[in-house]
Amino acid sequence: MTDSPLRINALIVDATDPERLAAFWSALLGRAVVSRTGPYVWLRREDGLGIGFQRTAAPKSGKNRMHFDVTAADPAAEQRRVEALGGRRLTEYDDGGFLVMADPEGNEFCVIPEGSVELDDDGRAHYLG
Repeated sequence: MTDSPLRINALIVDATDPERLAAFWSALLGRAVVSRTGPYVWLRREDGLGIGFQRTAAPKSGKNRMHFDVTAADPAAEQRRVEALGGRRLTEYDDGGFLVMADPEGNEFCVIPEGSVELDDDGRAHYLG
């Protein structure tokens, strides 16, 4: 038995079209697609973390139980870039004050400003202005 804690090695996203999803996230994050193995398409590993896209026959259904938060100096500019790459804004989350986007298969992620994000007592952000 070891006393070493577990660490996250990679995040895997199910995808009906892993090539398309990998291309979207590659452009968004500036991580090249580096390999394809079986049903997986992998982005370049950075800071010890891998991101892969696994082919699945089932389309996404329902809200993600876990999502990415990506930081940007200018979230509004990043919203336009996400949309140009094939993503979309999810306005149903606007009440929370976060810029919530979806990738081409509908996986939710937040674009947050660099630095700390202030939250009110109900957990709402106020950086969208």
